[in-house]
Amino acid sequence: MLNCHVGTFTADISPPLGHPLCGGWIDPVRGQDDPLEAVGIVLLGCGAPVVLCALDWCEIRNDAYLKWRQVLADAAHTTIERVHVHAVHQHNAPIADINAEKIIQNNNGSSILDLKYFDQCLFKTAEALKASLSKTKKINRVGTGYGRVNQVASNRRILDSEGKVKYTRTSAAKSKEIQDFPEGLIDPTLRTLSFWMGEKPVVAIHYYATHPMSYYGDGMVSADFCGLARRKRQSDSPSVFQMYFTGCAGNITAGKYNDGSKGNRAILRDRIYLGMTDAWKVTYTSPITKMEVRTEQINLEIRKEKEFSVEENMKLVANPKETKAIRNIAALKLSWLQRREQAITASCLDLGVASILNLPGEAFVEYQLAAQEMRPDLFVCVASYGDGGLGYIPTDKAFLEGGYEPTGAFAAPSEAIFTNTISKLLGPKIPQTIIPFKRFKKKNK
Repeated sequence: MLNCHVGTFTADISPPLGHPLCGGWIDPVRGQDDPLEAVGIVLLGCGAPVVLCALDWCEIRNDAYLKWRQVLADAAHTTIERVHVHAVHQHNAPIADINAEKIIQNNNGSSILDLKYFDQCLFKTAEALKASLSKTKKINRVGTGYGRVNQVASNRRILDSEGKVKYTRTSAAKSKEIQDFPEGLIDPTLRTLSFWMGEKPVVAIHYYATHPMSYYGDGMVSADFCGLARRKRQSDSPSVFQMYFTGCAGNITAGKYNDGSKGNRAILRDRIYLGMTDAWKVTYTSPITKMEVRTEQINLEIRKEKEFSVEENMKLVANPKETKAIRNIAALKLSWLQRREQAITASCLDLGVASILNLPGEAFVEYQLAAQEMRPDLFVCVASYGDGGLGYIPTDKAFLEGGYEPTGAFAAPSEAIFTNTISKLLGPKIPQTIIPFKRFKKKNK
């Protein structure tokens, strides 16, 4: 059994009035329904420190993603490979891409990100992490629990009889015809991984796959229903630090169960919250026997279509007659195209009985389901929305089906590459006779 320590930290990273939201193509900040936070833990005493951090931002891309990880690595006295940062992906929230912002500034366009505000968020979060190092708590057990979430997630790709996308079911679907289509392929299970000291819980980390928006575009900053569920869980269990990560939700929204009415935010919050409490009731714990980080570099091909060329996007971003959205998307494409290499990082935190798979981009739910099928002997948690530089990560089939997501996939079809990477990170299956988490004591707390 390993005896480790955990530090917990939170920082307010809410944007100021007038700041761009969702890359600058919806209304900017005019107020705040509730704050945006950086929420994280640092694990100590089991090798070099490990950092897990979730940001209530829409996306973190390219050099902005690397800077977040490096600043937190420095604060925790560890290496960047052991720092895992993800966006939760709320849309009334910033997109962070430093190079894209510089491209926009050089072409007299509309801002994507206030760089001074970005650096302030890094500083506040790093300081909060440093402060946590002096008040850590001992942990020696890891807990695992499942809770089913009902009437939240639905697949947004609705196909016609020929296998092509007919409708896109967005986060708020006002059409009853679109709402009435079946849920489609989703992962209905919320997974809660926790750290304990003996019989005392210390940290709970929740993973669920859906776009986390009830409504957006009104300029009112919010962590939305997933962030609000985390806070509600924190308020009724104040001694247990709560975190939330969005899984592979590139093709998953609440659209079947949400028409965008403001009252639905609280309804969806409570459905996520109920999944959290149900997972807690059936949590099992086991001694921490390992804490190993594995990383893989994924080498991707740039798309060959004209709309993904440097020349085409330079024209768009420099053209003042184009809309703000078109120019800013072009800047984000250029930031991806101008990376020194299109290699991108995926990682796994192996805790023995459980593994946390950390993936980039807006991955489709198929990758999360595949990961769980690869290791049915493990409690596999999946966080997507790491480095968002490559945009969506659809399946190869989705490119043939058409629809919205492939237009926002900046890398060429790469399903085999991602699937093989996930397999490497998770490692070989343990023989069924020695599955450890089946023997845990039920907690019912």
